[in-house]
Amino acid sequence: MSKQLRIYIAGPYTASADDGHQANTQKAIDAGIAVFLKGHIPYIPHLTHYVDVRAKQTGINLTWKDYIRWDTPWLDLCDALLYLGKSKGADLELERARRSGKKLFFSLDEIPELKKPAAV
Repeated sequence: MSKQLRIYIAGPYTASADDGHQANTQKAIDAGIAVFLKGHIPYIPHLTHYVDVRAKQTGINLTWKDYIRWDTPWLDLCDALLYLGKSKGADLELERARRSGKKLFFSLDEIPELKKPAAV
């Protein structure tokens, strides 16, 4: 494969405690970095964790549905989806990606590494 892919990182975010949200966000960031190092462009919806933290600090209550609305347009723009694990949101994202014919990856190992261009 020689085409760079825009890969949406789908995985659990919701957790029973705030540190669980942080751990899930870090796992998604780690996956995004790995995707980037393979030569592709990740979209990490878990980064809205920081939007959620700031919204709460300023008295704004964004809901789960708000974040689905926030992320769905980005999923539609991506070429592929990396599914990190089961959750209500990740499962909806997986199904949407499947219906729209996007390439699906279920592990980082499945994502091809692009050849790096020669140094300039």
